Amino acid sequence: MAKWVVGSAWPYVNTVPHLGNLVGSVLSADVFARYLRLKGEDVLLVSGSDEHGTPIEVEAKKRGVEPKELTDKVHAYVKKLFEEYLISFDNYTRTHNPVHIKFVQDIFMKIYRNGYIFTESMIMPYCPKDKMFLPDRFTVGRCPYCGAPDARGDQCERCGKLLDPPDLVNPRCAFCGSRPIWKKTKHWFFDLPRAAEGLVEWLERSSLPDNVKKFTLNWIKEGLTPRAVTRDNKWGIPAPFPGAEGKTIYVWFEAVLGYLSAVKELDEKNGTNLFEQFWKDTKSRPVYFIGKDNIPFHSIILPALLRATGEEYPLPYNISATEYLMYEGQKFSKRRRIGVWIDEALELVPNPDYWRFALIRMRPEERDTNFTWREFYRIVNSELNDDIGNFAHRVLTFIERRFGGSVKGKVDEEVKEKIRELHEKFVEAMDKIRLKEASGYVLEMARLGNKYLNEKEPWRLLKEGKEREARDVLYTTLFILREVALHLAPFAPLAAEKLWRMIGEEGSVHERGRLGESGREPPERIGKPEPLFHKLPKDFLEKVDQLLEEARRKVEKRRPI
Repeated sequence: MAKWVVGSAWPYVNTVPHLGNLVGSVLSADVFARYLRLKGEDVLLVSGSDEHGTPIEVEAKKRGVEPKELTDKVHAYVKKLFEEYLISFDNYTRTHNPVHIKFVQDIFMKIYRNGYIFTESMIMPYCPKDKMFLPDRFTVGRCPYCGAPDARGDQCERCGKLLDPPDLVNPRCAFCGSRPIWKKTKHWFFDLPRAAEGLVEWLERSSLPDNVKKFTLNWIKEGLTPRAVTRDNKWGIPAPFPGAEGKTIYVWFEAVLGYLSAVKELDEKNGTNLFEQFWKDTKSRPVYFIGKDNIPFHSIILPALLRATGEEYPLPYNISATEYLMYEGQKFSKRRRIGVWIDEALELVPNPDYWRFALIRMRPEERDTNFTWREFYRIVNSELNDDIGNFAHRVLTFIERRFGGSVKGKVDEEVKEKIRELHEKFVEAMDKIRLKEASGYVLEMARLGNKYLNEKEPWRLLKEGKEREARDVLYTTLFILREVALHLAPFAPLAAEKLWRMIGEEGSVHERGRLGESGREPPERIGKPEPLFHKLPKDFLEKVDQLLEEARRKVEKRRPI
């Protein structure tokens, strides 16, 4: 049994996540972790709110509050939303907590003592009007690579290039818009080229996805340079280096260490020894779920930091980097009110299973993908309700009505073999983190059941006096439903749990169910049949814009940001 640390990219809490953020990291990580648990694997699912850095300071300054006051409220709000989406974190924490702060400082002091940190003076933009240095997102300007007019001083959103403020063309202060002057300031640098020695060989022999490998190798070939790990921000983790008073650790270098500190925090809370078991065993399997713009931080910077400590840590076993989820052909934009945010989504359609399943069915695994309301409507009404829900309702109500809720027979061997083949395809897709493909095999199981029921016509067999044959048919469909419940569980936990109980299984599918036991026959006595899903109204597509606007007005009253 392998040990897995499943990590979701840490959401910035300068805003509420939108649907693209949800499917790109948090939801995908949860689906994969639930799948591993169903296989009986040893899994920790961790993430947390990324509270430090310039985006938070910018937002707090706009609101006239202290950063901590802002992040306290947003962290609590976002954490509650993830719970409503049934995200099964073992620890959803935050970067502004004592365990993380101490862990980061300890790690950087180890790196410092090992000779990977050096000091150098930099010429940085300084705003005379606001009387402050302008690191990272405090500076905006034109990207020197792609020409984007509003690139930030840490990264260009359009082309993904990592930047420093001096790289920007025509830089300006993000607060007042004035042109900065340039002043000298001392910073502490991480010797990334030295720490990353040997990463190319590891990458080439690793089983990381091709898009991650290609992006990372190209990034390395362009030439690694030392990166400043300190900033002149006030809000952040104080730099521990001698003489670095008043400096903080750059948020990108400390946030990636959260995957480790989150496990440390679990140990401190519960008196366990999980850190040693999961993070000091090189055979452990860390898997990261991120957007494509986060690749270098997980494939280069995090491995380099861990190697520079001189200790043995497991390098990434897999990095699932999605492309972008677009909204009706456009990029999500809070400023332009384009897209759907996760609190708005649940206000509009309260069932989290609908969102979870639909987003995985639209997951941008190979290319940027469009979220459309028409596709959401089709997935909920056709795939969930018709393919899965209607099949379950037909079988269970028929057994209750004609056999008093109890039926025992022989499972069709041909059906059993087809289900076994679909199970193997499902496992292969999930192991490769092709979640969209895997969800399709669940639908194929349900469609196989519908087709089998229609062809065998147990109602006709009963009329012809062939009760034993009818029982065999119905028991075979119960067998299929058991497999549907097991394989649906990572995607739609509530529906899978309900179906598990309705077919007569005891306990929770998430605790008692085992994918390794696929092929096991179901109980003969079923529970009370109830609809698994309900269709969206026929006029949903006509009214969706109006309904979304109403949902927005409601959540804006309680949203802390």
